[in-house]
Amino acid sequence: MSVDDEITTWLDGIGFAQYATAFAENAIDLDTLPDLTETDLERLGVALGHRKRMLRAIAALSGATPGASAPAAVTAPPPSEAEKRQLTVLFCDLVGSTALAVKLDPEDLRDVIRGFQGSCAAAITQMGGHVARFMGDGLLAYFGYPQAHEDDAERAARAGLDLVAKVNQLLLPTGDPLRVRVGIATGVVIVGDTIGEESAQEQVVVGETPNLAARLQGVAAPNTTVIAASTLRLLGDVFVCEQLGPFELKGLSEPVMAWRVLGERVAESRFAAVRSKNLTRFVGRQNELHQLYGLWKRANGGKGQAALLSGEAGIGKSRISKTLLDRIADEVNVTIRLQCSPYHNNSPFYPIITQHEHAAHFQGLDPPEVKLEKLEALLSQIGPEIVADAPLYAALLSIPTDGRYPALDLTPRRQKDLTIEALSRQVLTLARTKPVLFVIEDAHWIDPSTLEATNRFIEAVKTAPVLLLITFRPEFFPPWLDQPHVTMIQLNRLGHDKASAMIRDIAGGKELPAEVFEPLINKTDGVPLFVEELTKMVLESGLLRDAGDRYVITAGPLPRLAIPTTLHDSLMARLDPLGAIKEVAQIGAAIGREFTYRLIAAVAPISGIELKSALKQLTRAGLIFGRGEPPDSTYIFKHALLQDAAYASLLRGRRQELHRRIADALEDQFAELAETQPQLMAHHLAQAGLT
Repeated sequence: MSVDDEITTWLDGIGFAQYATAFAENAIDLDTLPDLTETDLERLGVALGHRKRMLRAIAALSGATPGASAPAAVTAPPPSEAEKRQLTVLFCDLVGSTALAVKLDPEDLRDVIRGFQGSCAAAITQMGGHVARFMGDGLLAYFGYPQAHEDDAERAARAGLDLVAKVNQLLLPTGDPLRVRVGIATGVVIVGDTIGEESAQEQVVVGETPNLAARLQGVAAPNTTVIAASTLRLLGDVFVCEQLGPFELKGLSEPVMAWRVLGERVAESRFAAVRSKNLTRFVGRQNELHQLYGLWKRANGGKGQAALLSGEAGIGKSRISKTLLDRIADEVNVTIRLQCSPYHNNSPFYPIITQHEHAAHFQGLDPPEVKLEKLEALLSQIGPEIVADAPLYAALLSIPTDGRYPALDLTPRRQKDLTIEALSRQVLTLARTKPVLFVIEDAHWIDPSTLEATNRFIEAVKTAPVLLLITFRPEFFPPWLDQPHVTMIQLNRLGHDKASAMIRDIAGGKELPAEVFEPLINKTDGVPLFVEELTKMVLESGLLRDAGDRYVITAGPLPRLAIPTTLHDSLMARLDPLGAIKEVAQIGAAIGREFTYRLIAAVAPISGIELKSALKQLTRAGLIFGRGEPPDSTYIFKHALLQDAAYASLLRGRRQELHRRIADALEDQFAELAETQPQLMAHHLAQAGLT
């Protein structure tokens, strides 16, 4: 049976044979079915009710949970055994609960506590956190376990601010608002051990981090969120923070600095908020920049262009976008920037709404009438014909007009269509006065409504002086590749020379010792973000001493390069969704950056079809590359740091056990390899503690 026949048979079996053509045209087979989200099905033209039923059928086929269209809310199952990993811990506590217990009737107190816990849990889970434990008038939450995200510290800080706002809206029977304190800390812990029996079983976290978060909660003022230095380092400039302390905290030997999170900092893009400080010299992307600048010049001549900039996380998409903006800063132009968000990929028009709020200079405490006046002022600057669209923009930004404009008596579909028409009209009106550079950042997080508007923008810019630049990761499929004014630019990793130049630039032009330089080149695999973070970590570690025109090693043997804290969460975020097959990745990591099917089959607890399926899933997830067919296949981790992250999550005892089994397999089944490469045997025996 062909691939097309298989998918047609499956669709026919669930009563949706009418979609077989759409599935076939988009190369969807039974293997890719579990990866489909509701957004994907909507793009394929599947009706809403059919989407829901189809997701349930896919879940039944794959054993997954239907409806996984909001990645932030998906939680991976807890690993089967304890792991070492970086964790951001949030601890919150209801202020004055002891006094409340004295004043309130027990039933009233119960209602207060339940409302408090519900509001806190909602804020935490909405940001992808995991509520680990309710403790009467408080709770403990984890960000980074059982599912890591690339921005867990940021998610925790957002959750802290949100739950303070939510709890403050809850009222006591006396009419007074509830108040809460929040403490957040980040660090390496052991997670996954269980204590207790049967219904009293719970998972515990071992390490200093939960204790620090609890102590910081204790020194926080009511209705504030306080974070540790370890968390602050991961936040960049995303939030406005006020320094507190130092505090003498019980159980900690040294005074602790802390910061109060005041709110989110206004920034034009995620890149500007997270990575704007001390940018390294622009290296290795001159060809791509030259190509983009050529498209900009062509657009200036009235032949509108769309450029699609694709590449994996950390490859430099946002840096190229910023460099292009800097290059044309002295030219006459108008810049529009939309920033898609991982927290709002199901919020209609979210990037467009935030861009208009920013452009209109909205303040958090502005009353509706002030916001409406600011919106009207913004629209009038664009052109008088755009002012006529004010009712649509007011509705888009949820601003009541109080009778200033006739009510919009429209169906939701018609209102959306008219809003998209108004947005397109705005871009074209701006383009009649100055060329427009229109940037949509991180389209892999785009919401369906903004995607629909983007479809219209792509069409509208054809005959206007507009360059539409869209950046995204490879998991996003752009539906515009067949249009002649659309150019696809794929960003690849930096070559050895460019990565070397970047390392030297970060080191201030000074040479690094070969024992440091070569591991940096090998570990970072030409990914600019990896190069930057790993080099900075080495320079700040105290391993090297500045000796004028070069750095030298301070003393003793150089330890294995660790994973920078800034990269740890993003690497684990790629491993956690694997569920049970993550163990196969960990075993492969213990073998090495490269491993054969025969060797991992000799060590892994699974074999045959099950092992082949696991390796196929790891390949499809982009974690490893495969060559050949089992049993003669060979695999290599896509990034050395991915191998490190999988290996570092193993506890010492588990690592030693794996290395012992690998050494035994080499000796028993690969005697020739063990004889010709004795250093390989020595490595695994030493790591097994069998020196």
